[in-house]
Amino acid sequence: MLETILGNETAAKLMLYLIHYGEAYANGVAKDMGITLSQVQKQLDKFEEGGILISKKMGNIRIYKFNPKLGIVKQFIKMVEAFYEAIPLSQREEMFEVRRRPRRKGKPVL
Repeated sequence: MLETILGNETAAKLMLYLIHYGEAYANGVAKDMGITLSQVQKQLDKFEEGGILISKKMGNIRIYKFNPKLGIVKQFIKMVEAFYEAIPLSQREEMFEVRRRPRRKGKPVL
């Protein structure tokens, strides 16, 4: 249903990815979600032009996150979070199996 609201499946996957990880870069989203890089870049550009996302350059990578200065974005995030929470946990674990946070210092690698 989120695909219908946002216009396409790529946009829906991108928003769910941002809700889960907090920030994203085009190549990471493309690899993790199984979408072509060009589709991801087009969607990121559209959302940035619309003011929903902002980006910053870190080295040679452009990192995207939600725009905290635009008031309507908070409501938009709540809507996407509702869809995210509706996804069963097992399906979420499958969708977002790649770990993006660093491992805790001293934690053993199994």
